Amino acid sequence: MIEHPKAEELVEAVARWIDSVRPQLAPRDAFLARVAANALGVVKRELQQGAAAEAAAVERLSAVLGRGGTLSELNADLCARLRAGEMDAATPGLLAALRANITEQIAIDQPSYAPEPG
Repeated sequence: MIEHPKAEELVEAVARWIDSVRPQLAPRDAFLARVAANALGVVKRELQQGAAAEAAAVERLSAVLGRGGTLSELNADLCARLRAGEMDAATPGLLAALRANITEQIAIDQPSYAPEPG
């Protein structure tokens, strides 16, 4: 199996190249290049942190819901229980689990955003 370059390294190389040519571009193209470079940053962080964040989210939701499953299954179950009124903000551990899940997702999607402490 080929070990290098890894996906994260390839993504980083393309993002750096985009950043290096961006100053020479027309304003609209420079903006679109910046958007592309930012998107690659999200992909890189997803590759680096996504699996651990998802595993932690599954663990937290499993504890709150009292059952296992995939993240998609647990989210669907949570939504169904919220709609049915079986769970709400007063459900023990729910808000803490949701806050932790979204904080980890923000670290991937928008790492410069600093969520309010809570």
